[in-house]
Amino acid sequence: MTEKNVAEHYTHGALVAELEAGIARLGKTIDTVTLDDLAPVDEFHIGGRQASEAFLDQLAIEPDHAVLDVGCGIGGASRFAADRYGTNVDGIDLTDEYVQTGNTISKWVGLDGRITLRQASALSMPFGNDTFDRAYMMHVGMNIADKKALFAEIYRVMKPGGVFGVYDVMRFGGADLTYPVPWAETPETSALAPPDVYRETLEAAGFTITAERNRREFALAFFERMQARVSAAGGPPALGIHLLMGETRVVKVKNMLANIKDGIIAPVEMVATA
Repeated sequence: MTEKNVAEHYTHGALVAELEAGIARLGKTIDTVTLDDLAPVDEFHIGGRQASEAFLDQLAIEPDHAVLDVGCGIGGASRFAADRYGTNVDGIDLTDEYVQTGNTISKWVGLDGRITLRQASALSMPFGNDTFDRAYMMHVGMNIADKKALFAEIYRVMKPGGVFGVYDVMRFGGADLTYPVPWAETPETSALAPPDVYRETLEAAGFTITAERNRREFALAFFERMQARVSAAGGPPALGIHLLMGETRVVKVKNMLANIKDGIIAPVEMVATA
């Protein structure tokens, strides 16, 4: 798996146009759409906005903090953090289309002055040492095999005493996953790891883990609600994460849910101090 493979997996090709069409189906325009309208598509991780609130609130982000979003996608969590905590956020992502789309959306909702998204690798970030008070990554590590290098690089850019949060899908047990899933079409582009690998590599980088929470039951309830809404509406919403997952989106979600039910994977939160 290379960074090019990862970027290609997430590249859509016409994402801004797709989002504009969804906004129009809501009866809105890019001048009237709100963060809440965008939340179902904006936050590409299990649990969406609800997960962002529960996870990021643990990081104690203050308005004067410099905040880093590692693997920012189209910037949904960056915009949520900037709006909720009144902070400025820098985000990086491998997928150039996601970054360009994210910066466009930030302009739509008037947050472009407080959010800077750029294309970059999490293994070699364009920031100096001791830059950030807070950092987080949400559903990113599944595409980065070298967790040791990843957490060492994040530790490098964090100020002493800074708080870093991880919300990733992690591996449990030895059974084979069913593919495709949202982060990978095949096993060759997946880099799942169990919680103990995260703990070991975080601590090896210099972090002290202060909290950990398995979110399996939360994930199952989230997918149950999502499926019920889609069924009741006779199809997916105007804006939703299905717009980001391409033609195999239905089977990706089905497989991810089955893998969680079978106890093979689960989303896990970890919070650590530098």
